[in-house]
Amino acid sequence: MAEAPRGILSGIRVLDFSRMLSGPYCTMMLADHGAEVIKIESPEGDTSRSNGPWRADDEARDWSGYFVSLNRSKKSIVLDLKTEEAKSAIRDLVRSSHVLVENFRPGVMGRLGLGYEDLAKENPALVYAAITGFGDPRSGESPYVNWPSYDVVAQAMGGLMSMTGADREHPMKTGPGIGDVFAGMMLAFAIVAAVRHAEKTGHGQFVDIAMYDAMLSLCERLVYLYDMEGKVAEPAGNGHPLLAPFGLFPASDGWVSIGVVDDAFWRELTRIMERHDLLADQRLATKPGRRAHASEVNDAVSAWTRQHSKAELGTLLGGRLPFGPVNDARDIFHDPHVAARGMIAEVPHADADRKGWRIAANPIRFSATPAVSPFTPPRLGEHNNLLALLARANPAT
Repeated sequence: MAEAPRGILSGIRVLDFSRMLSGPYCTMMLADHGAEVIKIESPEGDTSRSNGPWRADDEARDWSGYFVSLNRSKKSIVLDLKTEEAKSAIRDLVRSSHVLVENFRPGVMGRLGLGYEDLAKENPALVYAAITGFGDPRSGESPYVNWPSYDVVAQAMGGLMSMTGADREHPMKTGPGIGDVFAGMMLAFAIVAAVRHAEKTGHGQFVDIAMYDAMLSLCERLVYLYDMEGKVAEPAGNGHPLLAPFGLFPASDGWVSIGVVDDAFWRELTRIMERHDLLADQRLATKPGRRAHASEVNDAVSAWTRQHSKAELGTLLGGRLPFGPVNDARDIFHDPHVAARGMIAEVPHADADRKGWRIAANPIRFSATPAVSPFTPPRLGEHNNLLALLARANPAT
């Protein structure tokens, strides 16, 4: 019998002290690819366990959707870090681990005697990774270093809200917690890079991601626009500050997205619209010309799209230029693309006789190392019996 897929990160052990979204998203990515992720939880557990939502058949509210989605395929050990016994157990665990992830405020772990410098003495190859709102002083001390931060703060300060919304008077946050999620994604990449370095040299290191920094990196356009043109990037609504037509356009039953990024796509769109006057208009023949007359261009395209349904527009435009309908959850659950790509996965319930949970699947595909099916998220402290076993394990190399 062929061995079951173990994932490209099989053999990597991660001690996960993180809570809520940013850190757990990072370690979710690692677990999705086969790393052994062990959540170190307080006796109260990760805050997300109590955040909801809960299914109607979960009267005891044991399985928050927030927690299930982010913490599939992980293990849970409960330790009270205020006790010397717990600190000793952590030092033992570090000797057989490759990575530690935390998202406390800077200095919290150090004051507990569990900072990077403390734990590197136990395992010099340890990759110690931290997500904070404004970064760790080791990498450059922000004047905001002691400010608490969540997603909404990172989105605001990192520039994302200033570029999002209808206009400058109505800045808007994005729907998903991108301030947390993007920082977590970047930290996952950084961890893999640092683990590779540790494997080559035997030396670990401290890895630092500030949510503010991650958001600024995501909003890279605002930097070069200000540097090169002296312009402050402003919200463009559902359009684009440099391209037209590019953005959302009304359909008779909703909205669609169209992205004309070169002149050939513009010519194709005008032919489909049967607007030969637009095709012949030399003012609109180039990207700079359409940018200069963006309002006229977008109005013409909107007048045409609103005469058709999303499905009709899909037939007319799909495959011929960048196009897509604006999907909600119902659309996504019934989209053949999502089915073909396996992008809604099922996590088995802890109780074998109850149906599992559906979650957004791991989107990364490797040709030689198939994706690992997610397994049940842990009950609080479910794997406490592993403590002694892991402490006796051979040191990580």
